[in-house]
Amino acid sequence: MEVIEKAPAKINLGLDIAGKHPDGYHELSMIMVSVDLNDYITLKLLESDEIKMSSDNHKMPLDEKNDVYKAALLLKEKYSITKGVDITLQKSIPICAGLGGGSSDAAATIRGLNKLWHLEMSKEEMIEIGFQIGSDVPYCLEAGCSLVTGKGEIVERLETSLSSWVVLVKPHFGISTRTVFPKVDLETISRVDISSLKKALLAKDYEGMISYMGNSLEDVTIARKPFIQKIKDRMLKCGADVTLMTGSGPTVFALCPTEKRADRIVNSMKGFCKEVYKVRILQG
Repeated sequence: MEVIEKAPAKINLGLDIAGKHPDGYHELSMIMVSVDLNDYITLKLLESDEIKMSSDNHKMPLDEKNDVYKAALLLKEKYSITKGVDITLQKSIPICAGLGGGSSDAAATIRGLNKLWHLEMSKEEMIEIGFQIGSDVPYCLEAGCSLVTGKGEIVERLETSLSSWVVLVKPHFGISTRTVFPKVDLETISRVDISSLKKALLAKDYEGMISYMGNSLEDVTIARKPFIQKIKDRMLKCGADVTLMTGSGPTVFALCPTEKRADRIVNSMKGFCKEVYKVRILQG
């Protein structure tokens, strides 16, 4: 038996850090959408009691350091699975880019193994497993356009019809999320009005949405990597309606109402950064 799962990238239309919990986790409020830049997870049932993993990206670890492997191991132990799985990870989403690739891969693995191993997990059970791997995994299990709160485990699906072209620009360096959050100063960090952003999205108010978009982590990451601001400025000059860093960075995205304008930005940015992608926001 074989199961293939798609793992789409995500972007943050809004990311606000409202506080910090005693256990060190930050209180998050985010609105995320999926875009059609996808990894693929192929899962094949093994009769032998083992987890095998391979990938077309040589930079990917193939053991417990990989969130895909970690997801399989957690499920195997929780449900006392004696059969194994052969996992193939096909990568298109850049690594350490703020696009949620690792989290989406883990979510796809949980969804796929739920089918392959006939686990019959509820959404809540999948979220519980996912949150043990990372705070973006619960969202990635739901995907689409969602409001994410708490430590990342509370996901509310938003019914919107945002159909925008998106240009993603990933600079030559990566950023590990784990190195960004310790630098957050709750006294000085910029705040984002997620409630107003949500209202604008639900009202299909594109201009209002743009005015409320923001990312509390931008100041922290741009202070370390000023080149990110240069990407933002250049994309705006090329005709983007709005530019924003996604997640903890370093990828910057631009929203464009027409493909023609998106193409203009892509052509301008290709000489500036090697990794440039033109994608659409995924509906549903």
